[in-house]
Amino acid sequence: MKKLLAILLLALSLPALAALEVGDVKFDDTAKVGAGDTVINGAGMRKVLFIKGYAMALYLPQKTAPSADALAMKGAKRVRIVLLRDTSGETFADALPGGIRKNHSEQEVAPLNARIEALKATMLAITSTPKGAVIHFDWLPEIAGGVTRLTINGEKKGEDLPGEDFYRAVLKIWLGEQPVQGDLKEHLLGKAF
Repeated sequence: MKKLLAILLLALSLPALAALEVGDVKFDDTAKVGAGDTVINGAGMRKVLFIKGYAMALYLPQKTAPSADALAMKGAKRVRIVLLRDTSGETFADALPGGIRKNHSEQEVAPLNARIEALKATMLAITSTPKGAVIHFDWLPEIAGGVTRLTINGEKKGEDLPGEDFYRAVLKIWLGEQPVQGDLKEHLLGKAF
């Protein structure tokens, strides 16, 4: 009986391994990103006023709460976005570069500009993405010194964009000093849910 009680107490003290749910979207606890294994760091919802835009999760090699640590962490990373309404590529083409520029000085943005424009062109080529579409922004450090890869519903879109500086710039849209939504940043960093 004592042994059974000890096992029960140990099981209750371990963290739950259930999927994290935001709205009606469930995010797995782990994700294979390229050659790397990642764990969910946090998840939240992007809203504008009362309109729900998307649910998203941040996957990192290990959990961390400080945004600086998430941005600097080495290894594979993933931003997983699940659209909660039909969205045009033009919407993302406007929002993503704006979010990058908002979190960088002009000198910091200058070396990113060609890659920002390439990402924007890729997004503009996507006429629409339906509700339920899954968008990944993956950091794949094992490919050609590291690339950012965009996929929608598992299909690669555009060219891979080189440089860890660019992936960090993309992450700053949500994790930077001026994130797109403050409470979403907190949720992605696992600070509130």
